[in-house]
Amino acid sequence: MDRRVFLTATALGLMSGCSSFWTRGHSGSSTMKLKKCLKIGMVNIEGSLLEKFKVLKEVGFDGVEMDSPSGVDWDEVRSASLESGLEIPGIVCSTHWGKPLSANDPAERKGGIDGVKQALRDCKKVEGTTVLLVPGVCSDSVSYQQAWERSTAAVRELIPLATELGVQIAFENVWNNFITNADEAVRYVDQFESPAVGWYFDTGNIVRYQKPVEWVEKLAHRIIKLDIKDYSKELMESEGIWAGFRCKIGDPQSSVDWAGTMEALRRVGYQGWGSAEVSGGNRDRLADISRRMDDVFSR
Repeated sequence: MDRRVFLTATALGLMSGCSSFWTRGHSGSSTMKLKKCLKIGMVNIEGSLLEKFKVLKEVGFDGVEMDSPSGVDWDEVRSASLESGLEIPGIVCSTHWGKPLSANDPAERKGGIDGVKQALRDCKKVEGTTVLLVPGVCSDSVSYQQAWERSTAAVRELIPLATELGVQIAFENVWNNFITNADEAVRYVDQFESPAVGWYFDTGNIVRYQKPVEWVEKLAHRIIKLDIKDYSKELMESEGIWAGFRCKIGDPQSSVDWAGTMEALRRVGYQGWGSAEVSGGNRDRLADISRRMDDVFSR
């Protein structure tokens, strides 16, 4: 389904059940509403999944993202979600690094495609809306053009299943030497002409390359989820590129420009989820992350 056909059908009222698929996460309101989420791998708490979910709810989170493919019991996940009131807004694909869609080996690429398909199906099981995907990885043996062409072909193969399930594929900006420019990110999403794909914008990952505000303004409605982390150029310049991530969300040495980024998100009408993707820990650490997210969201 291309975007032109989709929007035409929606305007005619022929696809009312799907009309929220592309607009999910956006609103014309100038008041931004964000729900707080985090990744399940950040949760270092003893107990059952239900007990962990209850703690996350108590310290202020609205949702948690799971990984797939994985050995998770999805019936248990669904049950714990319903009993605790903690939502499962999305799934993080667990195969996109080990079996990238840009790999030289066709069998490896197929394994990556199969992994995304499983993640899409598991996301549907828990009523999630997105699968986070790193679309490709450039390296000494994989050029930028190869990563673009191979990942594009793979995503085109995945779009029919995503459309059928009503789950969007959300591309994340990471340190993969692929799509580190906002204009390229826009071009990558738009080439598919499909409401089944969009962008999972990571606030901290992009600081090394461009200002978060610039990405928000250019990606605009293409942003369907947010990853919340910080990064400090001061630490990067003094201690190395990885040291920048030691900056906690909202710390004084932050280079994200939270006020500007939040204002830009309001301007483009973003509504929806902000998911912490930082080092986790016990209840106290998770509560601190929750408070820090409240702080930057209010700027």
